[in-house]
Amino acid sequence: MNGIPERLWKLFWDVDPEKIDLQTNRFYVLQRILECGDLDAVQWMWSRFKKSEIGEALCRFRGYSRKSANFWATVLEVPKEKVLCLRKSSLAKPKNIWPY
Repeated sequence: MNGIPERLWKLFWDVDPEKIDLQTNRFYVLQRILECGDLDAVQWMWSRFKKSEIGEALCRFRGYSRKSANFWATVLEVPKEKVLCLRKSSLAKPKNIWPY
């Protein structure tokens, strides 16, 4: 089986899971599992992808929750400095948008 198992389709509510190519869209698939996956999804992920691929997916995406990012960085032994969503924003925050 080359696609996503039917039992994991619930994670891909916004696309047609049958059309997802695991080679081309592997980071998308990994991102969904890392952020929203249950135990079954995580077990499938470990059987299908290398630890290095999973770690790279963790480092590429800025949209993880801090809790998920910290958990997976620890599990995957990825330095937290490499995880984009754990970095401090480089954008300066405006002092006052409306000073009155």
